[in-house]
Amino acid sequence: MLKFYAKLALCWAMLLSGMSVAQAQTALQTPEQFLGYRLGDQFTYHGRLVDYVRYLAGQNPTKMQLQTYGQTYEKRPLLLATISSPANMQRLEEIRTNNLKNTGLMSGKPTSGKQPAIVWLSYNIHGNESVSSEAVLQVLYDLLDPNNAQTQKWLENTVVMIDPCVNPDGRERYTQWYNRARNQQPNASPWAWEHNEPWPGGRPNHYYFDLNRDWAWQTQTESKQRAVVYNQWMPQLHADFHEQGVDNPYYFAPSAKPYHDAITPWQREFQGIIGDYNRKYFDKNNWLYFTRENFDLFYPSYGDTWPTYQGAIAMTYEQGGSGRAGVVIQKSDGDSLTLSQRIAHHHAASLATVEAISDKSDQVIKEFKRFYTDALEKPYGQYRSYVFKVKGEEGRIKDLTEYLDRQQIRYGYAKAGGSSKGFNYGTGKTESVKYESGDLVISAYQPKSTLLNVLFEPSARLEDSVTYDITAWSLPYAYGLKGAAFTGRISMNEAKPAAAATTNTAAPAAYAYIARWNGVQDLKFLASLLKSKVRVRYSEVPFEQNKEHYAPGTLIITRTGNEGLGARFDQIVTRAADSLGVKLASTTSGFVSSGSDFGSRNIRYVKAPRVALMTGEGVSPYGFGEIWHYFEQQIGYPVTVLGADYFANVPLHEFDVLILPTGSYGRILDERNLTKVKDWVRAGGKLIAMESAVTFLSDKPDFAVKKKAADTTNAKKGATEADLKKYANRERESISEEVQGSVFRINLDNTHPLAFGYGTSYPALIRTNTLPQFMKDAWNVGVVKKEAPATGFVGSKAGSNLQNGLVLGVQDLGRGNVVYLVDNPLFRAFWQGGKLLFGNAVFLVGQ
Repeated sequence: MLKFYAKLALCWAMLLSGMSVAQAQTALQTPEQFLGYRLGDQFTYHGRLVDYVRYLAGQNPTKMQLQTYGQTYEKRPLLLATISSPANMQRLEEIRTNNLKNTGLMSGKPTSGKQPAIVWLSYNIHGNESVSSEAVLQVLYDLLDPNNAQTQKWLENTVVMIDPCVNPDGRERYTQWYNRARNQQPNASPWAWEHNEPWPGGRPNHYYFDLNRDWAWQTQTESKQRAVVYNQWMPQLHADFHEQGVDNPYYFAPSAKPYHDAITPWQREFQGIIGDYNRKYFDKNNWLYFTRENFDLFYPSYGDTWPTYQGAIAMTYEQGGSGRAGVVIQKSDGDSLTLSQRIAHHHAASLATVEAISDKSDQVIKEFKRFYTDALEKPYGQYRSYVFKVKGEEGRIKDLTEYLDRQQIRYGYAKAGGSSKGFNYGTGKTESVKYESGDLVISAYQPKSTLLNVLFEPSARLEDSVTYDITAWSLPYAYGLKGAAFTGRISMNEAKPAAAATTNTAAPAAYAYIARWNGVQDLKFLASLLKSKVRVRYSEVPFEQNKEHYAPGTLIITRTGNEGLGARFDQIVTRAADSLGVKLASTTSGFVSSGSDFGSRNIRYVKAPRVALMTGEGVSPYGFGEIWHYFEQQIGYPVTVLGADYFANVPLHEFDVLILPTGSYGRILDERNLTKVKDWVRAGGKLIAMESAVTFLSDKPDFAVKKKAADTTNAKKGATEADLKKYANRERESISEEVQGSVFRINLDNTHPLAFGYGTSYPALIRTNTLPQFMKDAWNVGVVKKEAPATGFVGSKAGSNLQNGLVLGVQDLGRGNVVYLVDNPLFRAFWQGGKLLFGNAVFLVGQ
């Protein structure tokens, strides 16, 4: 019946307009006609956005394909629209595979014929930078409009791929709030409720991660699913649409310095070409804009850098506004900024981008092919091989190779042992380094060599100290790997060498099972056993049994204490180990040849902790989200999230661990609540304070952590000629006291449970310019000493503030403990090497 009425409506429309059936069927509804309001009058809910995109795909089968490439944590669809001319769409798969063959990522020779350039446009990766998903509706319509001769011509030379909303969960969080909070007639006053978004804001995704810092790390489900499709296409251009502060005019390329050394002359040149095309639109409309400031091309995990290191020309577009702007807001200069204006700017930049790549498509493809030819024949960078120890490091290597597979970075295994001069990641020195047969080898002679070298080089050269993000990220440090970077080739086999079976055999006669404590897989194994009600112990001291040496932290799962599980005991333990790639040893005795027997007080029982995590106003959404994601998505262990607004009423005796993410705790932990927490710790609780939460506790009664005394020497001297500063250099001068995400090799007391599973040092990603002083009558587990090698930018005045400083510490308070983590070992979920350390804090410390 519905189909009948639809046909009747179509015929009636034809009679009134004089159109033919074909004309009536192809007449596209504009966004306004479909949604029932003009773009810019209000924010569109994600569901309606999806409806319009699907409507366009249904109306344009010869020019548009729509795929759902995944879904968010909250089960919203992730869409990708592919648009081109009908002729290109008919051979779309050929275009895609030809492009991959040009990169060397697919074998075979490309077919002959014109190859259109592939453009990928990403909108709304920050949920409350929501104007871009409004603008994309008009962009899609214009590209598909058969009456728009200009866009139809561009599509002859391009395949345009559009992700209309990269972060649906964040966008919906913002639009739901704004559409409820706004006045019927929008209020332009910046003090109005509708311009003051509540905690946590719509910027991040479900787990409060910044997806625009996750392009390379791919820790979030949105990033992982998007990267799969990106790697199937490998576009020549990627544009990422954002918003910035209300008072800022529009930003487009060229990007600011620093540019990473890996960026080619052609990629730098095209930054200027893109700028030329955008200026044409903006100058014509007398719109304000700026270029070459603020937004650089260095940190590898942005939407403009990750594609750049894979041969694309990539850029960020920034419109003034963001979550504060709403439908209209008054700027500080007294003028107003409307949603319609913001849409118009992003719409113009989108069209300028497609026009530029269309006009230059032949040269763009030529240079793209050259990028990959050079990658295979003369790779960027100093190093040609990266080699990492496998034996005893299987868990870390497994994590790394899974990551390399997602990135399509190829690897193999050393054919034979040997030694060569290389950069030793463990010592930070260039020296002779030994490697063994079967060690992991990653050669730079491969298609993704530029991305490889950017991610693995020990230290990236920073051409300008003023940069937008962290300045060190080398994955061997992030994963805690043992190995080296070599300037020459290391002979390797592509196939993994034969190894002992990883399947564990149940041993019903076993006295206990033993599992080493080395990495995240071992931590997941412990979490799995505890959830299954298996009683687990660990050794506080090294021991030797059956001629095998075991380090402190080794898990011991005895049959004693688990009798209630009956025959299921062996099955639960071995299945959990098999599912995680953990190799078990079994023993028929609790006696050891050295160390402590399994009945010793040095063998500690791991009580399954009841974990609570603070959140709410005052807590950093990102810091909270990193921990929340860690428990739910990484190790699979239950955590109870406590809201700051009702914390005073929480019965803390129902929890064993309370975690304070970084944040401002003055209101949350007032005198009454802080006393409550201290009494709970004294009664046996464990408080884990992270980053600025440590600062909050510093110098407070009963807490061992203390701030360093201020250096008043210079103040007493008074100003001298050396203190005279030039105003134009104020930004550069200001960072002389900053640390911009630098790797420090901190010294560890690995006899303490907080450092079990580690050596005597740990590469920590330090992002603070001050550290607390060493603690008295407490355990200084991880410290920065006077000579602490660093990778990344450290301001000229910052180094001294970090020397002799505390990074990781534990204080005994009554029957409980306070764990101080000045460095965040879970930063952005990509610092793999810190995840076991945090697990130690939760599961081992204080047991």
